[in-house]
Amino acid sequence: MTQARSPRPGGTGPDRSRMGPTRISTLVVAGLAAAAVAWLLISTLYYDYLPDLPWLPVVTLATLAVLEAYAAVNTRGRIERRPGREPVNPLLVARFVVLAKASSLAGAIFAGFYAGLTGWLFVERTDAAMDDRPIAGAGLLAGLALVAAALWLERSCRVPEQEDDEDREPGDRENRPGPR
Repeated sequence: MTQARSPRPGGTGPDRSRMGPTRISTLVVAGLAAAAVAWLLISTLYYDYLPDLPWLPVVTLATLAVLEAYAAVNTRGRIERRPGREPVNPLLVARFVVLAKASSLAGAIFAGFYAGLTGWLFVERTDAAMDDRPIAGAGLLAGLALVAAALWLERSCRVPEQEDDEDREPGDRENRPGPR
């Protein structure tokens, strides 16, 4: 027996507003747009208006990446009902999926912004630009880490594949008579 496939997001009909997995192309486009904006802003405003780059956004992005990676490991274990772990609340999983989708997009935007900033700082040969390079590079890495952790969390929230018919228990839902 084959499993029914859900329609793709954005289609027609009652299921057109269903949420699907995050598309890598969306994240790439957001990152490239942020990199272009960062390059334009930094090239016009760097010497006139911008102070030294702060470490706080970098630390915040890295902390979010670590927390979401931990949530991914914990949630996957609870969904698979590994020994010693309590079952997971489905509403919590839905919240994690929304968090993961938002974080992956925000991480892509931050990574793109820091990529544009880092690129411009490596082209510029001033002392101020050299002082800002480590922060910009760390921001780029933290943004990429957040994207990776968010995609991992989103993937960890998926329901595991069903076993074959012969491996199912007699009380499984699909073997019951009636509408499905």
